[in-house]
Formats: sequence, C-alpha cells, structure tokens
Amino acid sequence: MFQYDSRLRLPSAEDLPDSDDTPVDNELQDLIPSLLKATLAMLWADRMDWFFGVDMGIYYDPEQPPIVPDGFLSLGVERIIDEDLRPSYVLWEEQQIPIFALEVISGAYRGEFTTKKNKYAEIGILYYAVYNPKRRRKPRLEVYRLVDGVYEFLSENPVWLPEIGLGIGREEATHQGLRREWLYWYDQQGQRYLTPEELAKQEQQLRKQAEAKVREVEERANKLAERLRSLGIDPDSLS
Repeated sequence: MFQYDSRLRLPSAEDLPDSDDTPVDNELQDLIPSLLKATLAMLWADRMDWFFGVDMGIYYDPEQPPIVPDGFLSLGVERIIDEDLRPSYVLWEEQQIPIFALEVISGAYRGEFTTKKNKYAEIGILYYAVYNPKRRRKPRLEVYRLVDGVYEFLSENPVWLPEIGLGIGREEATHQGLRREWLYWYDQQGQRYLTPEELAKQEQQLRKQAEAKVREVEERANKLAERLRSLGIDPDSLS
C-alpha cells in the first residue's frame, strides 16, 4: 500500500481533474465494463462495501496524472460516498488499492501489455485483465495475478478470482441487441451469472407463459360451460 504523509494536505478528489480527456477508441470500451458493473450491482445489491469504476482516473501519486483503466473494482470501500458520487478514485483518500483492473483493446494500442501493466503492478492491483476481441491466435482475454510484484498469467476461461468471490470469462451472447462475445461474471462452478437485461427478459417470458396458461385454462372452462349448457345444465349451479 502506498504511504501518504497526512501532514502534506494532499488534494481531494474534488480538487483533481476527473478525466484524462482521452476519447475511447470504440463503444466496447464503455459497454463491456459497464455490463460487468451493472451485473455486480444486481449480484451485490445488498452490499455497500465495493465500488466499480468505468473510465475513471485512479490517483496514486499527487505529482502524477491518474491512470485510467476501462474498468476497475475496489473492495472494502464505500459504494456511495454522497449524492454527487465519486469524480475520481484517490488512493490517499480511499486507503484501499483496487483489487481488479480491466483494459479493453478495441482500437489503438496504448501500452496495455507494457506501461499500464507495469503501473498496475507498481500500484499493487492484484488482478489485471486485458481483453482484445480482434485477436485470433492468442487468447482474447488475458487475466493476470500479481505474485511478488510480477503479474502471472492465468490460463482458464472463466478464471476464478477467490479474493473477489467471482470468476471472469468471455462468452457469446446478446446485449443491447448485439450478439457478440462479451465479458461476464461466473460462479465457482463456472456457471455464468445472468445480466440484468437477461433476467428481465427471462421474467418477461415467464410472465407471458403464465398469462398464456391462464388464458388456456379460461378457454377450457368456457368450453366446458358451453357444453354443460347444451346439455341443459346451468354451470353456475354447480359452483
């Protein structure tokens, strides 16, 4: 953990720029981490001890610009600090290093396997993941674990992250009408957690099935009533 001298009265999150003004290369750099965040918000709805940042600066040195992952997860911090939320993630205020950082390569290469990777290791982020959907020969998702200051590659898909209590992996499915490969959270048995969108569709289908079953029962009841009336029997007298 970085050590900060409290006597220096370092700038707060509100004093620091909340963006590096670098445009994303592609919508995927926003959609993929945002999907992970939305799923976490559903899975951990009752927990208030975590924070997932999307395209948010992590300040680790008051004299250096922030490093900005496409997504990162921190545990043991306040999920919501106030109604204005976090403008950025400042280590000397949070006192907690993020446990997971994600980079999505969807256009120009920006040092995800060199300078950024080295910086995340220096900060002490335990897990680092890089996703490059354009790869054909090498793994599109690479997940690393920090061991003695060096990132070691974890080859599974999905990869179980015991300190987080979740796995992360890639799988083809549909999100926002687009069928392609996305990143998802998994349980320890390798079963993928459904996204909020998928759960809503599942509930809608179940509701439609229930409504169809009710209509079917009503139609049968009406036909039976008509049959009884044709035999001179008042169905209401049988209730």
